[in-house]
Amino acid sequence: MRTTLCILPILAVLGACTTAPADGSPEIQTSSAANRESVRGAVASPLRDVNVLRTKIPQVLLDAMADPYALPNPANCARITGMILPLNGALGADLDEPAQDEDDLMVRGRGAALGAVAGAASDLIPFRGWVRRLSGAQRHDSLVTAAINAGAVRRAYLKGLGESRNCKLPARPSHDLVEREAPMPETLKPRYPIR
Repeated sequence: MRTTLCILPILAVLGACTTAPADGSPEIQTSSAANRESVRGAVASPLRDVNVLRTKIPQVLLDAMADPYALPNPANCARITGMILPLNGALGADLDEPAQDEDDLMVRGRGAALGAVAGAASDLIPFRGWVRRLSGAQRHDSLVTAAINAGAVRRAYLKGLGESRNCKLPARPSHDLVEREAPMPETLKPRYPIR
């Protein structure tokens, strides 16, 4: 009991500065992504579980949730670009942009280690699932996920609209910028042994 009471003020101090991603970008994150982002995020995991620390949903995503298919007025390229840029800021890179190579062993190991720290920190709360449900943290996480999905739909709609009007990037999808290598059929192997 004493150790828990000693840990709570430390978690509160650490949690006060974890409302934004560690790299300083305004990109929205779910609780699980914030837990794996940094040591502060992992340690502040119990604060997210009791709904003390919440992810702030940007207004552009709240607007997208209200009507993802709202026609911009006026529906010209400058207006479409002006609506896509804030969505890119809130959601991060789109699928048609070159992806950062995060598949190396160090990045995956860092994510696994921070996930373990977040799991250990979350284990401080008994009956964590019920606590998340009763405190409203689970409902807020569902709202954050819905906002991210609505923002992605809004951005896709606006890019399609921009392409139909022959707009330039970023108001249309990039068809030639992403050149991903397709895996060769010989290199694909089943995950489980087959006869």
